[in-house]
Amino acid sequence: MILFDTTVLIDLERESQRGTPGPVVSFLQSIPEEHPAISVITVGEFGEGFVEHTFEAFSSRLVPYTVILIDERIAWRYALISREGRSKGIRIGDNDLWIAATAIEHRLCVLTRNTRHFNRITGLLVQEY
Repeated sequence: MILFDTTVLIDLERESQRGTPGPVVSFLQSIPEEHPAISVITVGEFGEGFVEHTFEAFSSRLVPYTVILIDERIAWRYALISREGRSKGIRIGDNDLWIAATAIEHRLCVLTRNTRHFNRITGLLVQEY
């Protein structure tokens, strides 16, 4: 299983609207055996920019993904990552920290095009497409 960052869902939507595969579709075709998961944080971020305004349309786009909810272990990992970053003077957005904490706790690689933030997190496996 691989954890998709919000950038993946956004790019999939864009590529679908254009009707031509782009970098994310090409990458996903190279790893067909991977089952995609998303953090509940990604659900919120994706929903913020979702064009259609019904929950039914929105939730239908989430069907292919296992949605991972935040629990106490993920919250603790979030706190550790945040504390470490603050001690090093590194600031990463809270949503990216939650996504990273989810990936680390579930031993998943994060698929993203936003490597600038994620590569600064100790112990996180990151794959760019």
